[in-house]
Amino acid sequence: MAQGRHGLPGEGVQSKDCSSCNHSKMAGRGQSRHMATSYKGEAVDVIYLDFSKAFDTVSHDILIDKLGKYNLDRATIRWVHNWLDNRSQRVVVNGSKSCWKGITSGVPQGSVLGPVLFNIFINDVDIGIESTLIKFADDTKLGGVATSLEDRDIIQNDLSKLEKWSEVNRMRFNKEKCKVLHLGRNNQFHTYKMGSDCLGRSMAERDLGVIVDHKLNMSQQCDAVAKKANMILGCINRCVVSKTREVILPLYSALVRPQLEYCVQFWAPHFKKDVEKLERVQR
Repeated sequence: MAQGRHGLPGEGVQSKDCSSCNHSKMAGRGQSRHMATSYKGEAVDVIYLDFSKAFDTVSHDILIDKLGKYNLDRATIRWVHNWLDNRSQRVVVNGSKSCWKGITSGVPQGSVLGPVLFNIFINDVDIGIESTLIKFADDTKLGGVATSLEDRDIIQNDLSKLEKWSEVNRMRFNKEKCKVLHLGRNNQFHTYKMGSDCLGRSMAERDLGVIVDHKLNMSQQCDAVAKKANMILGCINRCVVSKTREVILPLYSALVRPQLEYCVQFWAPHFKKDVEKLERVQR
């Protein structure tokens, strides 16, 4: 268990609310275009990247240097530096305590400023990248058409650039969790590398809470949504004594309906069986 001496908020990760995720989904038109291309039979490869302990590895020195490059005034930069500076932590295990050690990296999670500073830190990650790179906090995706060998070489070169960026900025990728999602019927299932490590292949990935599979039919997402909504309905049925409309409707609107509407513009069901499955929840 880590303890902090600083009085500002510590633990916790910034939540991804429905509206911001929805906006990110709809704003990521590059990815949508790639998916539309795959429906035409062209191959598309999307690499889901994972930073290793992202918020905890933001170098204070590099961050302050980047703030200066973005033309922030000296007073603001000094204020941010003072906010990050003079922090220390220790580890407590079964009552045994380590010595206090100074913290030279990381932005406080759970704070308003922390995610902003993280976004500033990774803002230059896409410089020189030819493929489509989509960023939402620490969730990052690299994707592009992968029909020809030249297309796949572009993606591979971009991965090499990202690897170099991570080394320069001392923010490593967790390569075991970086996965490749191959889309399109004519996909060659090319093996990509980051450094000397080959990236694993995935049949489905959870993208900001939405399950995207290699077939892009969204059936897995519909199954997951229907299952969770039915679990909530079952809990309401068991725990709420009154079954009047005045009681049930607000509970349904607050607890069940958000499950059905979260990013639905992105994962709207394609098949009749999936539509019927979701409609049964609403009955």
